[in-house]
Amino acid sequence: MREPLTVAVAQPSCASYDVAVNAVTHAATVRSAGARVVVFPELSLTGYELDAPAITVEDPRLAPIVEACAESGSLALVGAPVHGDAGRSHIAMLAIDGTGATVAYRKMWLGTAESNRFDAGGKPAVLDVDGWRLGLAICKDTGIPQHASDTVALGVDVYVAGILESAEDEAVLSERARRVATGHQVWVAMASFAGSTGGGYAQAAGRSAIWTSDGDMIAHAGSEPGEIAHATLG
Repeated sequence: MREPLTVAVAQPSCASYDVAVNAVTHAATVRSAGARVVVFPELSLTGYELDAPAITVEDPRLAPIVEACAESGSLALVGAPVHGDAGRSHIAMLAIDGTGATVAYRKMWLGTAESNRFDAGGKPAVLDVDGWRLGLAICKDTGIPQHASDTVALGVDVYVAGILESAEDEAVLSERARRVATGHQVWVAMASFAGSTGGGYAQAAGRSAIWTSDGDMIAHAGSEPGEIAHATLG
């Protein structure tokens, strides 16, 4: 029988374009979260700066996060642009643990401005963590019913997303989360940027949260950067 899974959704402060500074902040967040899985927002390592250079999984600036995960036994799901084909890039979710980083998922459903630089990912993705299957999503993905359906069809216990919404659109998080949770009977964990994130988002929504498969919110952060919400899934 699998053990319960502790999940944290984080909304750290962000320094636009500064991967090194943001990685240190991510590392501190991982250490303080006390969770097996720590989820971060969309493009959390660069801010929502669509012209930020893509990074690689071997980037030495990721070392503080790797070290924090090694110390805490955590898996960090981090947002960053990564290289694609023919000079294009992807908006991605990196999976970072004590051994290093991998590209776990590439965003499938892009906004209009995003598609000018980025290519869409080609398929949904699932991570297995201690017997729990985590389906991965990034922002707009969560508003596309087909994305949840295709991801859950792979066999999913938790639908995990990195999000960026403006403060005036904060209700979107709960609406989407409850629809996915109740429609597919899965847990939902959303990490949502707070504060200024670049790209015209002077005040992002925050309100990172975790919902049960019945659509009940059981943990949530407020609107300020630096807050963390966590829950034990069992």
